[in-house]
Amino acid sequence: MDEIVRRTAFDLSDGADEEELLTREWLVTNGLGGFASGSLGGAPTRRYHGLLVSALPTPHGRTVMLNHLSEWARMPDGRRVRIGGQERKGGELDLPGARLLREFRLEAGQPVWRYDLGGAVIEKSVLMPHMQNTVHVTYRLVEGAERLRLKLRPAVHFRPLEDPVSRPVSETHAVTCVEDRLELSSDQGYPPLRLKIYGLRATFSLDGKRLRDLFYRIEARRGYDSVGELWSPGYFSVDLTRETTATLVASTEGWERVRALSPEEAAEAESERRRRLVSQADPRARRGVAAELVLAADQFVITPSGRQEGAARAQATGEEQRSVIAGYHWFTDWGRDTMISLEGLTLTTGRHAEAGWILRTFAHYVRDGLIPNMFPDGSNEGLYHTADATLWFFHALDRYLRATGDRETLRVVLPRLRSVIDCHLKGTRFRIGVDERDGLLAQGEEGYQLTWMDAKCDGWVVTPRRGKAVELNALWYNALRLTEEWAREAGEENYARQLAEHASRCRDSFNRRFWNDEAGHLFDVVDGPEGDDPACRPNQLFAVALPHAVLDESRWEAVLNVAREKLLTPVGLRSLAPDHPDFKPTYHGDLRTRDAAYHQGTVWAWLVGPFVDAWLRVYPQDRAGARRCLEGFVPHLDEACVGSISEVFDAVEPFTARGCVAQAWSVAEVLRCWALTAEEE
Repeated sequence: MDEIVRRTAFDLSDGADEEELLTREWLVTNGLGGFASGSLGGAPTRRYHGLLVSALPTPHGRTVMLNHLSEWARMPDGRRVRIGGQERKGGELDLPGARLLREFRLEAGQPVWRYDLGGAVIEKSVLMPHMQNTVHVTYRLVEGAERLRLKLRPAVHFRPLEDPVSRPVSETHAVTCVEDRLELSSDQGYPPLRLKIYGLRATFSLDGKRLRDLFYRIEARRGYDSVGELWSPGYFSVDLTRETTATLVASTEGWERVRALSPEEAAEAESERRRRLVSQADPRARRGVAAELVLAADQFVITPSGRQEGAARAQATGEEQRSVIAGYHWFTDWGRDTMISLEGLTLTTGRHAEAGWILRTFAHYVRDGLIPNMFPDGSNEGLYHTADATLWFFHALDRYLRATGDRETLRVVLPRLRSVIDCHLKGTRFRIGVDERDGLLAQGEEGYQLTWMDAKCDGWVVTPRRGKAVELNALWYNALRLTEEWAREAGEENYARQLAEHASRCRDSFNRRFWNDEAGHLFDVVDGPEGDDPACRPNQLFAVALPHAVLDESRWEAVLNVAREKLLTPVGLRSLAPDHPDFKPTYHGDLRTRDAAYHQGTVWAWLVGPFVDAWLRVYPQDRAGARRCLEGFVPHLDEACVGSISEVFDAVEPFTARGCVAQAWSVAEVLRCWALTAEEE
């Protein structure tokens, strides 16, 4: 495997702008939904930042267990040097240790910091062993002094991931020390946090204290509580030499599992796992940017830690349970995001078995013709308020079958697909159903947001899109045609003919009803409460981009051109054209302000996928032209969450990254299209 390194150099010694150290972030995940994350400068700026966010069984869900680690070095000349972190001086945030940062890099997706302490250069790395709620923080002395002594003070605030930082820290903590092992417990029912230090002359000093008035600046900008405190039991001390490393291990696993691998063994195991991930990917995705995205994709494919019933059912049939985290830091696994992401995250990356597990898992959860929209954190039950996730399931299954030829999965799933089709024809929850008058699919119930444009705040559904939405009917037609093929393959000729009739009627009505001749593009919704919606949105691209395109071919180029002229940006597509009166140029402020802009102009990275598909439909020989639509994501890999792709961006230059700093369908669609547009060798 070629060396996969993303490197950024720093020199803040002259007091240069520190903004990028606070706004750029890093992320490490564990395959369970747990993670470690923070700002490059070491100061926690979000409630979600922490060195160990454990994915705990229901009812806890993801829980912040190790929030912060303050680091100092005592130099051979007696100087005491702060490494990373933050201080408050005169009410202002100060980053004295961050100014010593000289380089941040990702080595095969794993973060490494390089600090010049003045007489010594050290490197710090963070690693999470796969499938463990464990983190390793390792320090190496690489230049200068032969020896120095580190002081590491862990600080905690055991709380659910979404709880505000202002939530009071528990008044009761128990500290237990056995030999070289430390345990911290609270009175809140969480498992203990287990800590162990590896290195020369390692000691722990009991010195309990509270770290007060910590300021989380991004929380403040987003309109949330932004000042809180942490509690520390004391500090570890350890020698660091040119020949030996020091590693602090923190975990909510049992001691036997924590100690099963030394830090060196854990690092080698993770490196080997990452080498395999790249080597098994599509050959077009094994080098350069694509290889980086293969490693980024791995962060979203998880084994849900809380749904024990689902795990038992999968294991009983010799399989494993898998799902997809929609985005970090706050999303859980969502049905829509999973199905849209499946091709990029699991098929382009060569993880075919896991793709099958995901599809069969979601097929089991079909209720009333719908797959779950999401599984809330810490819950075993899904929520079903979605009109499109189930239709995306058909598309994901088609991509899987074309990649694997797995007809056994098709045999198992086909009865579920029939039930989905029947429920949509008869009508199901949330008034989702086919209009008998024209064969088009309608949806919409007051107070619900059922399409992917699903912003809702304090009961206000920003883009309800009730009626017959353009992408829902494109997906419905695609699902009918795919199921027709599969039914015919299964020998169900009569059923296949029925599906063909429904599909033909849908297509005829679609082309008659959705084309807006005056605007030269498709209506976004027809037969809505206020009539037909002429808004120019990216949803119309699916009428061209899906394998079974519902739109007449004579109009493909017109739809592509209007999307290129009004919606395309270097980092995805706007959700609404700038000439619309509801267009919002930026996505910022408190929750209500952000939700008002979420689908009213804000750029979505994942939408570059259907745009590239539509481009190659219209210009099948122009892969170079399609690839140019992806090039703006390359510099973005050094922004926001380094090595990953954000959820959304402002709709105007400089197209600032917003929302989740690492989003599954953003990474998946860019990776898929990067491989799709690769030049033939």
